Amino acid sequence: MNQYKIADPRTQYPVMEIPEQKQPEPGLDSGLRPKAHHGVETYEGNGRLKGRKALITGADSGIGRAIAIAFVREGADVVISYLDSEKSDAEDVLGVMRDSGQKAVGVPADFTNEDEARKLVHKAAKELGGLDIVVNNSGKQVFKENFTDISSKQLVNTFTVNVFSMFWICQEASEYLKPGASIINTTSIQATRPSPGLLDYASTKGAITSFTKGLAQELTPKGIRVNAVAPGPVWTPLQPSHGQSQDKLTKFGQNTPLGRAGQPAELAPLYVFLASQESSFVSGDVIGATGGRLL
Repeated sequence: MNQYKIADPRTQYPVMEIPEQKQPEPGLDSGLRPKAHHGVETYEGNGRLKGRKALITGADSGIGRAIAIAFVREGADVVISYLDSEKSDAEDVLGVMRDSGQKAVGVPADFTNEDEARKLVHKAAKELGGLDIVVNNSGKQVFKENFTDISSKQLVNTFTVNVFSMFWICQEASEYLKPGASIINTTSIQATRPSPGLLDYASTKGAITSFTKGLAQELTPKGIRVNAVAPGPVWTPLQPSHGQSQDKLTKFGQNTPLGRAGQPAELAPLYVFLASQESSFVSGDVIGATGGRLL
């Protein structure tokens, strides 16, 4: 069903039977079992982002993939970023996006590299002829049973990908963003309800939440809105690529009040709302999508 038809949210998507599985980082959507729902068959656009130009990081799979599909179906031209190892997923979603008739471009970028992160923004602006929307969605999550097992390398890489790259991208994007533009960051319920085993990841999400609120104070008076979405457990390749323990993976999301994990397709409309003029009085806010868990 599409996003406009009323349905019982407990059964709108099934409680998944998740087999034990592992993927190397960062994980591919093509290898995910069962497959995630990104709105390919269901998302219906209504021109809410017509004429907009958007950069979405980490949009080859997961939540970013669903956002990209929704944005083009709402009339935006979109540049997505991805890692070289995710090229097959990126090519797949770019094909879906181009079916909408909008411009869709993929640019590889490794966010552990400051130069690549900064150059991505200028490449996107050149491809699209400017920027109106920036979605910082890329993320790194590696589960460690004991926080003492988190290496300095993992700690630095997690903060670089999740936090530092967001700074760099927003700094470069400020050259292009004009009044009416929107920045949307992906934080997490982990920012306020951190889980054992994800201490470094949760810490970055707390930083993203603070960054969002702080940057909004600086940019909102200039007519540029800054907001964030805080997902709860959502089924993406992040989970089997060392993002969860195997014990937690097979029951992923079943402890939410809705009794199931979320699907990326359920998150995309929130990003559309925050990117569109419908949210013109919303800035410095965090919208939760947690299956009923409290932020």
